[in-house]
Amino acid sequence: MKTEVYSWRLSGELKSDLERRARLHKVPVSAVLETAVRDWLKHSDAEVPEDEAQRRLQAAAANCLGTLASGNARRAETARDVLRKRLRRRHAR
Repeated sequence: MKTEVYSWRLSGELKSDLERRARLHKVPVSAVLETAVRDWLKHSDAEVPEDEAQRRLQAAAANCLGTLASGNARRAETARDVLRKRLRRRHAR
């Protein structure tokens, strides 16, 4: 069931051509527009190599993401205290 509405402005000439073609093919204008948009979306995916490049970059970056294996599950919670202790030891000379 179609529930969404999309509207835009177009020239009078384009609107008349669209309505004329729809009448010739005995289909509603909405069907012509839906077919045109679906075709455009299908072809535009194939023509955008940046999408594939972006996917490859994201996959490569995913290999670098994760957690540190320090053995301390509370490392982030205790980082401030650990750092302060190290600084005190270093500057206490």
